[in-house]
Amino acid sequence: MAFNWQTFRIRALTAILFVVVMLVGLLWNEWSFLILFSIIHFGCWWEYLKIMEKIYNVKYHPYVKLGFMVLGYGLMLLFCGPGYKISGYGLKENFSLPVSIAGFVLLVLGIFQRTRVDLKSFGTAAAGLLYISLSWGLLINLESDDDRLMGIEWHMKNMLVWLTIILTMWINDTMAYIVGSLIGKTPLTKISPKKTWEGTIGGIILAVIVVGFVATRICRDLGSYRHYTDGLFWFILAAIGAIFGTFGDLLESKLKRMANIKDSGQILPGHGGFLDRFDSLILAIPFCWLYIFVFQRL
Repeated sequence: MAFNWQTFRIRALTAILFVVVMLVGLLWNEWSFLILFSIIHFGCWWEYLKIMEKIYNVKYHPYVKLGFMVLGYGLMLLFCGPGYKISGYGLKENFSLPVSIAGFVLLVLGIFQRTRVDLKSFGTAAAGLLYISLSWGLLINLESDDDRLMGIEWHMKNMLVWLTIILTMWINDTMAYIVGSLIGKTPLTKISPKKTWEGTIGGIILAVIVVGFVATRICRDLGSYRHYTDGLFWFILAAIGAIFGTFGDLLESKLKRMANIKDSGQILPGHGGFLDRFDSLILAIPFCWLYIFVFQRL
């Protein structure tokens, strides 16, 4: 695959703007973090349901679409920590269930607007509750200060954990594209013909080395996270993120091929839509969260 400078420039400029918006949302405060991923949550859902409609040649009623998205958002709010409160009312304790009920009601109303429901397409659409909403909920949980669940000592270490995961996705994606463009010759899979084994392996290795080294150095310099100063933790976390992030990319590519579309959306020139940009992160988050959860217990 020849290196295309024009394509790379478009992707690079878009990526810079994207990174700026993301960093503001990620680092400003916990509410900007929640708002950012709330927008991403609904954007991913919208594109996911559009893909399901194309795959199964169906048309979901607007209530069904809205019902899935709102129900999923209620699930996402379930993972908010005690720091997320409005006038003393916690999002997890006081808003998650009502939002979920509202979504369920909309979903039922939408179902009864149809004389026939395609169970296969409906079931696959419902899988978005795990694929999209659960993943973003677990990311919110990683950002949360709720040390009762995760055993996390300091908010700064929380930030370092989820930043490590997100940066791993970005570096892996960028390095895989560059390495594959320069030396890639062996196709990885028919699902994504432009991906090569050289690019994929190179991206994973570089992401693990760079992110693992940087996270370890930062943690040791701060010197207050006990066993988190062990570099092995960060290298393993980066490896899990990079590997499952690659599978997430392939999964979304498979869905797009089934739907016969090139991009899930057009929000980012050169990068596609929400799912195109966050497909790796969506699948990687649950496995990273599970690793962190088990590591905390050990």
